[in-house]
Amino acid sequence: MARKVRLEFSGACYYVINRGNYRRNLFAGKGAAESFQACLFEAAGRFGWRLHAFVVMRNHFHLAVETPEPNLSEGMKWLQGTWAARFNRLRGEAGRPFQGRYKALHVEPGHALAQVAHYIHLNPVRARVVAVARLAEFHWSSLALFTGKHRPACLEAATVLSESGGLPDTAAGWRRYVAYLDVLADEDAKRREDKFGRLSRGWLVGSAEFKAGLKAELATKGTGKVRLELLGADRQAQREARAALWEERLRAVAKLSGVALDGLPAAKSAPEKVRLAAIMKATSSVSNGWLATRLHMGQPGSVTQYVRRFRLRGDMDKRAFKALVSRIHT
Repeated sequence: MARKVRLEFSGACYYVINRGNYRRNLFAGKGAAESFQACLFEAAGRFGWRLHAFVVMRNHFHLAVETPEPNLSEGMKWLQGTWAARFNRLRGEAGRPFQGRYKALHVEPGHALAQVAHYIHLNPVRARVVAVARLAEFHWSSLALFTGKHRPACLEAATVLSESGGLPDTAAGWRRYVAYLDVLADEDAKRREDKFGRLSRGWLVGSAEFKAGLKAELATKGTGKVRLELLGADRQAQREARAALWEERLRAVAKLSGVALDGLPAAKSAPEKVRLAAIMKATSSVSNGWLATRLHMGQPGSVTQYVRRFRLRGDMDKRAFKALVSRIHT
């Protein structure tokens, strides 16, 4: 059976869900939720995602994600694959941690996206893990980071706040937002089902006009057999467009690093090359094949090994590296 078409385009928003294989308590073990959250932030940095909300529960996760580039499938493949490899390696296990292909619903920006974010933030309450009054204390949720002191750059608060009555992005504004969630949580069961219960069904969350527009695109572009990535562009055009973006990013990285691209050492594993590759992989969706060719680092697999050694040495945890990555993102 052919897979359903994933309609991907610049600026698309999605509600993404996946569960542990056989509904196992995938994130209940020590460090599992923490490592998935860290991996999620890595993915957001690499692929330029904006996270409007997320929550990691015992056996599943929810994301409300906006993709400035048409790369949801590519990013989810990296996120789930990378975390699964780390999860299995840590526990000495093998196999698939997740039940299968993630589910992604298209979400209309604005009010509908905010409704999805509210639904995600209230997940621990519906699961009876915490009360609404202590919702901001649930660690593995965007709400805890929105209300905390150290908010990752990939978290986007504007939609949630503006669609909750134009709240300010201040401590007082977030307290009012939690109070708003309390009102939503107190609605009777039928109204909660009408508002939130249908979000995980179907393929879209939004108005009739939004749905009609997406259906028109699918009817025009979709074949039902292939995944759409760039509307109106064939595969070659897509590769060329991404290569141009990666080249632009590499030049910016080299300039900030004080590295002359035309004067790189010949050695495939030269420190300058490995550092550039590590920064590129931390801040973009660049492929190992492109890096191997552009930086003369040998085979694509060699890039993986060089960057992995760089990470294992702790070089990615150094203050200078993190500061440089932060400058690239801003």
